[in-house]
Amino acid sequence: MSEAVNLLGLDAQALAALCGQWGERPFRARQLQRWIHQRLGDDFDTMSDLAKDFRHRLKQQAFVRAPQVIRDHTSADGTRKWLLDVGAGNAVECVFIPESNRGTLCVSTQAGCAVNCRFCSTGKQGFSRNLGVDEIIGQLWLANRALIASASQAGAGVMRLDADERLAGEGLQSVRPISNVVFMGMGEPLQNYAATLSALRLMLDDNAYGLSRRRVTVSTSGVVPMIDRLRDDCPVALAVSLHAPDDALRDQLVPINRKYPLAELMKACQRYLDKAPRDFITFEYVMLDGVNDSDAHARALINLTRDVPSKFNLIPFNPFPESGLRRSTDARVKGFAQRLIDAGIVTTVRKTRGDDIDAACGQLAGEVQDRTRLKERNARIPAVVELR
Repeated sequence: MSEAVNLLGLDAQALAALCGQWGERPFRARQLQRWIHQRLGDDFDTMSDLAKDFRHRLKQQAFVRAPQVIRDHTSADGTRKWLLDVGAGNAVECVFIPESNRGTLCVSTQAGCAVNCRFCSTGKQGFSRNLGVDEIIGQLWLANRALIASASQAGAGVMRLDADERLAGEGLQSVRPISNVVFMGMGEPLQNYAATLSALRLMLDDNAYGLSRRRVTVSTSGVVPMIDRLRDDCPVALAVSLHAPDDALRDQLVPINRKYPLAELMKACQRYLDKAPRDFITFEYVMLDGVNDSDAHARALINLTRDVPSKFNLIPFNPFPESGLRRSTDARVKGFAQRLIDAGIVTTVRKTRGDDIDAACGQLAGEVQDRTRLKERNARIPAVVELR
């Protein structure tokens, strides 16, 4: 007998191929996919519209299993964070951010991160490995189940999406309190491209989660060749972690800039817009006191992004001991934002959510068995130069 397969790791094409090997017709794969991702099922015996012999084979040769929850914390503001065991001493985190008109899940794609941005606590732990499709999709599957269970216990309603209304019309339960997914957790999604792509396709599949391309965002530090591949393979909303207006400073803050400098990155963003579901690129910009927050930096940003339709998301820095960096004052953030707004750029300041449980932007750390000797390498890197 072949080794049992975790069905959470198979997109529509892979699931159809597996079912075909078992002599099942393609519609059986679609039925199975709906049971797993729409009804969030993991018990094959309950999948009543599947043939009995098919269910028997599934019990023998397949399973549905998300990463095990190590810790589950809820913030005072309702943000919820799960620490998930992905084996070999590694754990990753995902975060649910509830809002009045949507529920956003922030998912991780790697155990650790090799990019090593100076302001991100994930990177300070080093890098262990890429996550599999089952471990990425498992975060969405698990979070949906947990949130539905909590809502049921509280007697609360569950957020509905258009896809859920179609399900309800078929007599199925309303599922998925998560309306948006952002690939902004631990790791650089485009350095785990194959798994990220399969996970995206499942999230967009009408027989799975049915999310629109506008409601799924991939955030990247600027892996230029993979931005081009994503444009061609599965263009979803794109966010770029920018954080500096010139190469000299960005080389210090976002080391991957040394390989893909800003001129190349801006051209990739322009190309991406040809097929993007939104008519702008989101630029994320963490506000660091005395480092990248002056009026001169704002003017340089305006000039840098002049030819790229964009929206800026300014992020108040969430300090952690190893960074050696400070958060810009509220007044400085407001003044910086106003400079961009006056130049005609849509600009928002991200509201800090979940910082009391270390779930805010840049705070996800998990547990990583580093195989990159990061601490030794960091000891040889000079501190960030303050530019005022």
